[in-house]
Amino acid sequence: MAFELTSKLEDRFLQALNELESAASFAKSMYQTDVYQEAQRLLDTDEGLDILYRSASRFEKAGVFQDGPWEKASKLQPPLVAGSLQAKGLPSIIEILSELRMLSIAEGQYEHSDVSAEMAQDFLNEVMVLNLNLLFPEATEAARIEGGEQSERATELFHFLSDKLSYQALTTTLIKEIERLTAQRPIMVKRTVSMIETAKKMLHSDLSVAERLVLEKYVSAIEGPSPLSKSIVQPGEYRKKLMDLSHEELEKEAVAFAGSMRETGLVAPQHAILLRYLSRKVKELVPAALQLNDKGKANLDEHAELVFQLIKVAIYPATKQSVYGLALMLERGVLSSSPVSPGLKRLIELDIRAEVRKTLLNSCKTGDGITANSVLLAGVINVLGQPIGIGQGLNPTCQTARGISLWAQHAPGYLLELIPRAARDGDIDIMFEGTPVHSKDLSGGLAPELHQELDPVSLVLVPHLDRIYSEMMRRVSLRGEDGHRWVNPEFYGDWVQKGFSTVIDPLTGLISDYPGFVRLFYATHHPEYNDDYGLIYPNPVGIFITNVHGKLLGFHAVSILRITQDPGGEYRIYFYNPNNDGSQNWGQGIEPSVMENGELEGECSLPFHEFVSRLYAFHYNPYEQGDAFAVENDIVDEIKLLARESWGRDYTWI
Repeated sequence: MAFELTSKLEDRFLQALNELESAASFAKSMYQTDVYQEAQRLLDTDEGLDILYRSASRFEKAGVFQDGPWEKASKLQPPLVAGSLQAKGLPSIIEILSELRMLSIAEGQYEHSDVSAEMAQDFLNEVMVLNLNLLFPEATEAARIEGGEQSERATELFHFLSDKLSYQALTTTLIKEIERLTAQRPIMVKRTVSMIETAKKMLHSDLSVAERLVLEKYVSAIEGPSPLSKSIVQPGEYRKKLMDLSHEELEKEAVAFAGSMRETGLVAPQHAILLRYLSRKVKELVPAALQLNDKGKANLDEHAELVFQLIKVAIYPATKQSVYGLALMLERGVLSSSPVSPGLKRLIELDIRAEVRKTLLNSCKTGDGITANSVLLAGVINVLGQPIGIGQGLNPTCQTARGISLWAQHAPGYLLELIPRAARDGDIDIMFEGTPVHSKDLSGGLAPELHQELDPVSLVLVPHLDRIYSEMMRRVSLRGEDGHRWVNPEFYGDWVQKGFSTVIDPLTGLISDYPGFVRLFYATHHPEYNDDYGLIYPNPVGIFITNVHGKLLGFHAVSILRITQDPGGEYRIYFYNPNNDGSQNWGQGIEPSVMENGELEGECSLPFHEFVSRLYAFHYNPYEQGDAFAVENDIVDEIKLLARESWGRDYTWI
């Protein structure tokens, strides 16, 4: 009976597809809905995906995707797939059909003019990696309640894709993505941990020895790298067991945890328990538990009382990543800056506003049993230890993330003034051209509804900084020039140079004198053209963000950290990207790297000319400028071509 029903549904789908295929181009929309509805009925059967896949090579030419967001297969973006799959109504059905189209291309059943089989396979592998939670859904009550038929269909689709693509290809992509994410050492590691936890289920599949070892390393990093931590999962039981260990056994435990943390940037909850115990009972092993270098040890010795107080107040299993932040903070020597120690102590007993307290506690799991002050202090430790690990999350607040990062690097005392004012007083102010701009008097901003997946410091500061930055930009909006010229030096401070250049004419929106723009950047930044003036402070610049096809997506704020030759002798720009989200591809072969090209922890980098091809505004010191005329025409022409054939297609050039 079920077979007969499925057969009838297949006939109905094929009839709808045939009618769509034979319809005139202008009339396709009249027949598309029938195809979607019949596909939906098939997807409710066990054989539905197989049946649909057999016709997938016909979908595009028949007009299934015509005049819709899925029409151009070459412009589809893997990060957007999950949202469509879990949307109610027909979008989830169309997304499934689109994935089947990609699979038919990947398997050579459909030869696409713009998407090769390799490109389609890479696309599907990335989609799978980004949606491992759908491939391996959690058996939780929340998943049951929030799931619904869209999630069930998505899970069935990913199982279907994984059978076709094999775990081998998926695992390789997954491992690369985890390694890229951990190489950036972000403060927020929820996404990384989630990927590792889900990937743990793949350890039982057919993996190579090398891949299994890599995955086991990351699983151990978040669950416990020592034999004792592997055998005792419960925090309370682990704490009791520590009391029975000898000094030598404790030292081995400390070394195991510290080694794993340093290798991956990830911290297991038992590490926090161990550090708390050592700070009370065996203080001499704290350096080993953090694997401190000589500078870190010296900073610990100098500020031992404060450090042990910070461990007591801020470091718990719920705030475990602050163990890594503490280690790096000590090695940066931040505590030796005179305002830092009193600034940190003030946070311990700070009277935090009710709404801020609620926000901070919501960032932890219910039942963790820690105070908002502990959460905030742990966040501050992370920010001071990992200033370029700060991320903007899903918020359009790259400007403010860049500010917090800059101040954590070069003005920690100033940052420690802003944090308590925002958390306690609900207001901060920044001077703009002689007048204070108060956040409490403002509304709106770029992110009036802040997405909460942020570190504690950002949760407290970003709403205020966002409103202030937006207000400053509003005040200069009628000056006839790019407002960043005036706003950035006022907002970030005197670290930002007063010289400014932009490629876009603010009045006309046209691209004018692009060669002059490129030559000026080379003359003020490239070591071979700028008379050896080195970069002292991070330089805030604006870039065009483009997708894998080079299509303009929008504007973004990053900071240039340093410019030097990579291990291969090529000049690269190393920069801080608040959107620290693993792999990125900006089209034309321009792919920012986070490892293997001389990057320090948290840095992204690109070859000098590739970075310039996406640049639209920068600050510079007019007194530290080389000879712009010396920049070769070939260099300028190459950069101009990259620009014109990517973001430049959206502008008029004169």
